[in-house]
Parts: sequence; C-alpha cells; structure tokens
Amino acid sequence: MATINNQFQSGTAAIPCSRVEISVSCRKLRDCDVISKSDPMCVLFMLDLKPHQYREIARTECINDNLNPDFVKKFEIDYYFEENQKLKFEIYDVDSDKRKLSDHDFLGKLECSLGEIVGSHGSCLKRKLVGPATDNGAIIVRAEEILACKEVINMHIKGSDLDKKDFFGKSDPYLTISRANEDSSYTVVHKTEFIKNTLNPTWKPFQIKGSTLCNSDHNRTIKFICNDWNSDGSVDLIGEFDTNVLELIQGHKKSFEVIYKQKKAKKKKNYKNSGIITFLNFGIEQQHSFIDYIRGGMQMNFTVAIDFTASNGNPHDPTSLHYLSPYHLNQYAAAITSVGEIIQDYDSDKLFPALGFGARLPNNAVSHEFALNFNPNNPYCNGVQGVLQAYYNAIRHVQLYGPTNFAPVINHVSQFAATVLDGSQYFVLLIITDGIITDYSKTVDAIVRASTLPMSIIIVGVGDANFEEMEKLDGDDVRLSSQGKYAERDIVQFVPFRNFLSNGVNVESQARLAKEVLREIPHQVRSFMSKRGIAPRPPLHRSDSLSNVANVPSAPPPAYSSDMTGLPSTPPYQQ
Repeated sequence: MATINNQFQSGTAAIPCSRVEISVSCRKLRDCDVISKSDPMCVLFMLDLKPHQYREIARTECINDNLNPDFVKKFEIDYYFEENQKLKFEIYDVDSDKRKLSDHDFLGKLECSLGEIVGSHGSCLKRKLVGPATDNGAIIVRAEEILACKEVINMHIKGSDLDKKDFFGKSDPYLTISRANEDSSYTVVHKTEFIKNTLNPTWKPFQIKGSTLCNSDHNRTIKFICNDWNSDGSVDLIGEFDTNVLELIQGHKKSFEVIYKQKKAKKKKNYKNSGIITFLNFGIEQQHSFIDYIRGGMQMNFTVAIDFTASNGNPHDPTSLHYLSPYHLNQYAAAITSVGEIIQDYDSDKLFPALGFGARLPNNAVSHEFALNFNPNNPYCNGVQGVLQAYYNAIRHVQLYGPTNFAPVINHVSQFAATVLDGSQYFVLLIITDGIITDYSKTVDAIVRASTLPMSIIIVGVGDANFEEMEKLDGDDVRLSSQGKYAERDIVQFVPFRNFLSNGVNVESQARLAKEVLREIPHQVRSFMSKRGIAPRPPLHRSDSLSNVANVPSAPPPAYSSDMTGLPSTPPYQQ
C-alpha cells in the first residue's frame, strides 16, 4: 500500500480530520501499444504551497494489457477538511523498467482537490482524463475512510477496599492507563480524576479512541495503575494489574485484584491484594465521522455575510478595506475565496446565498440583512465567483453606513437551519467584518439559540480593530450564555485575518486562513449529530459504468481572476 507522509514542519501541530484510502480505476484508456494494449500505471502528485509545485507522492502497480484497469495499490492520505488539498493523478503506459516518467507514454491526467473526491456523490469522483488526444478515457477516484480511526471505547470503573495511604485520612485514588510498546515499555494514554479521601472510589465514565488505547490491537497489553494523589505532587503507588481489550470485551472477567508487587514480595503468603478494580461498563462503539455524514449525502450550505459599515473607509481610497484593486484581492474578497473554494466542494448545486449588513441601499433604507445581488427573492450566487461578482457590484451601489449588527444575519440563517434537523443538511455562515459589534447581547442570544441547530458560524476580522468581543464569541475558553441559558455547543470560530498577512494577501495567506477558520467544522458537525442521536445515512453508491462519458465533467470551475472589467459602473461614493 502506498502511504503519503506529510512533510515535517518544525514548531507546528496539525491533526488530520481523518485518514482516507484512495482507490483509482480507469475506463476506455487510449491504446498506445502496437501489438498489445497499453500497460497503465497511476502516479499521484500533491501540490505544495511552497514553491507552488506538484511533488510525486506514490505510484500504483503497472497492469499489463488493460484499458480498463482497477489498480490494487491504494493511496493513504491524511484528510484535512480545513485545507484545499490539491491532487493530480497522471496515467502512463509503462514501456520499460525505467523510473523516469518521461520514458513512458502519457495517457492523461486529472487535477482535483481531495475535498472534491470526498464531497462527490458517494465519495466517488468520475472525470474525463485531460491529455494529448481528443478522447483520453475516464478516471474513477474513490475515497474511503480508514476504519481504524473510528473505534471508541467507553469505560466506567470503580475501586473497592483500596489500601489506605494518607496518615490523617484514607487515600485520594486515581487511575493511570498505559499501553504496551514493542520494546516492553509503556505509554500513558489516559488518567482519571482523583477522588479525595475514599477507599471505594467510582470514577467518572470516560471515552478513549481505540487507536489511542491499543492502536486497535485488541490483544495488546494494557496496564492499569492505581495511585494515591498527594498535594505536593508526589505519588504513592496503591497497586496495578494488566489486561487487554479482548478480555474486557468478552466480559469473562470484570474485576481485577490491584497488586503492589513489592508489598506482595515482602509479605509473601499474608498478602492478598491492595484492593479490587471493577469495570461497571466496558464497551466499544464505532464513532461516526464527518466523512460518514458526507458519504451519506449530507449537504453543506454556505452563506456569506459582508460588513458594509462606514468604518471600512471610503471604497475609492486605496486604504479602504473595501478598495477594489485591479492587482490583488482585498481582505474581504480573499476571505470569501479562501473559505468558499473549500466549502463549495461539499455543496452539490454550488448556489450560495450572500448577504450584506450595515449599508444604506439605493432606496435610502439602512439594512442589516440585504441580498448581496439585490434580489431578496433569490439571493443565491453561482459559486464563489458569483459571490465575488455580487460583492464587487454591491460595493459600487451602496453607501457604507452602520452600525455593526450581527444578530439579523445569524437569525436569517438560523431560520433555514431550524427547518432541517434530520442531519441531511448543515449550514455554515461566514461573517466578514472590520469592527466592534454594536448589538453584542443580541448576537450572543442569537448564537446560544443557534447552538441547538445544524449550524456553524465563522467570523473573519479584517483590518486592525479591537476584536476583543469577537474572541469572547469564540467559546473555546468560556461557554457562551444568554439570559441564564448556556450554549449547547461551541459553534463559533473567530480568526483575525491580520495574523496571516506577514507577506500580504497571497495564496499562502489565504490557505492558512482557510485552514484556521475551518478546522473546527468537522467536530462541530459531529457534535450536533451526536447530541441529536443522528447516525449517518448509508453511503451513496454509483455505478462504475462510464458508457456515457460525455456527461462526465472534464474540469473544475476556473480559478479567480483579478480582471475587474465588465463590472457595473459605480455611482459617486456618498459620505
């Protein structure tokens, strides 16, 4: 199996959303051999942001004399929802044992993102190959999550008659759980809380990934150590025992003697044990992943809300955050592009409602919730490019005004999310703003209500304003509450764009922004589904038949162009 290893980057920590296996098949490849058929091989490349070039990752085996190959060798990739992971699949007719690709006949290629594959119907992407001929055949690329990532183990443990370790009291016991390594050492994987002054503790139930506990090897030895906690940081050993997941699953043994080996050696026959540990519950479940819901047909609905308040500055002034330069994207357009290009891979119709707030419209009304395309009956824009075009047009036809109210656009999306609670759809609202929130208490109230819905809110702060209140909305440290009611879950992610602009707005800064603001979305999707007890629907399946290759799209939509020609003429900017 070909495995992709991410390049090492010192000082960073990147946790993949999941790990997927990529399978590749081709249909109706060109025949480049005179006597026999082509001998195809697939080569996978991944795009590096620096130096913005594709690098080869791995190759499949070569299949002799076959124009419809199903390659056995798979590609394993760490999947990051928050990254635009660009891939390129190239198909070659192998003519010799030489490693150099130029020594073989190029049959065709596919360029796409990993998100496009995962987000396709049934996580199966079918495209015509782009190549030297008119008809180069087609490629089928499938993504399947590696199941080892999904095993979760639930435990609930109690102790009985543990040894007394404290001079003036009993003991303050806690458990340390470690897994055995190949070199006979142990790695700590979990610690329970300590319970004060008791010899009969019952610890809180907890959950641990199977990959963490035993690397999904049910026969691997697991060591449980019971210690007495001391306020000075020292530890007094009460005792320990070994077991494994298989023994605990079968349930033949639910209670274990805690043994202090040194004490047993000294007392010999008089020593029985230092207490009993009993498993009140030990169960294994398959934790549903973000990919499970996507493969089951869940749609991601992306809505953009743009701040048109006067604090952004005169759009005709190059210092304005809304200034439309013919040479580069402003921060608003960059945020729309970087986040939207990833989200759109998971939306089948690519139609995005786009809203504006804080503007005076041509009819002289001040609005905190207006359609960016000025069509309230149909606020949908066709893809990211459609959102950008609506934004460029709106900035020329509205007067920047105020104040900065978030609640109306949050409530707008909440109304739609509240109508689809069955797990078939999930809503992501991107708010791009430059200033301090005017309706802070109403915004908090709207977020608390929205926390019960299939919805996430991304806030990107542009410019150099004080974003202290925005940080509070991102409930990583303190859970939001309103009128005595706490948010059911954390649904807000706030990121100031200035943190990524050391070298200005460019491809790298946009990719880093997207990675940061989207990294919590898979967890937030799973948390909603878990709280509602919603299991993913069965994966959608498609036929492998590509008899009608003409209906298969050959390429994704074109990338953004900074050419501003063809946009509506602008009225004079109004102060």
